[in-house]
Amino acid sequence: MGRVAVVTGAASGMGLAIGRYLAARGDRVALLDLQGDAALRAAEGMRENGARVMAARVDVTDRAAVDDALSKVRAEFGPVEIMVTSAGLEAFDSFTDITIESWEHVLSVNLTGTFHCLQAAVPDMLAGRWGRIVTISSAGAQSGAPRMAHYVSSKAGVIGLTKALALELAPHGITVNTIPPGVIDTPMARRAEAAGDLPKFERLAARIPVQRAGTPDEVAATCGFLCSDEAGFITGQVVGVNGGMVL
Repeated sequence: MGRVAVVTGAASGMGLAIGRYLAARGDRVALLDLQGDAALRAAEGMRENGARVMAARVDVTDRAAVDDALSKVRAEFGPVEIMVTSAGLEAFDSFTDITIESWEHVLSVNLTGTFHCLQAAVPDMLAGRWGRIVTISSAGAQSGAPRMAHYVSSKAGVIGLTKALALELAPHGITVNTIPPGVIDTPMARRAEAAGDLPKFERLAARIPVQRAGTPDEVAATCGFLCSDEAGFITGQVVGVNGGMVL
């Protein structure tokens, strides 16, 4: 029958790939995304292949909306057992040009949004004495990145939150890990490339030991393992999916 999994940022890119991976192995999956129509279309396509999937529009910065979405998940599928927080946004500004509004918005989505989703899901896992949490952070939080101080800070916070929660929840059968992807070929990354905020992917690939960008499916496979029974002795870890890039 599989587990009950919730994936945020699941309408495209890594979140969508993770949702598909978990559904294909038999989990009941809720796809949550600010782009609600896209999430609904993704869910419809997955159901055509026999998956048990639902979708909802959710702004992760809105705690009431997160709580409401998880209530719907429980009503349709049961208590949440797996939570993957992939919702996030990038931002590119010189440090002296970052406004307080931009700073707060990036942290609200990437860090506080992660907090909302985890805090809303953890009671189910505590009650069930089993849980898998995977946060999607960023290789930029490990290396730093110019013109991304707000983004890097938010993702570094996600890594810290992951480590703190891993220690707190370990005695309860719940693991908490983070994946900081390197250069992954996603729609968001391609938009940044087109806007001139990221170098061309061909130039980026030359700096990666495996000589190419990663794929969302490669992140999904790593996430899927961390969300498995077999990964029960892995917690508090930063599991890079970065092609060997020195960060």
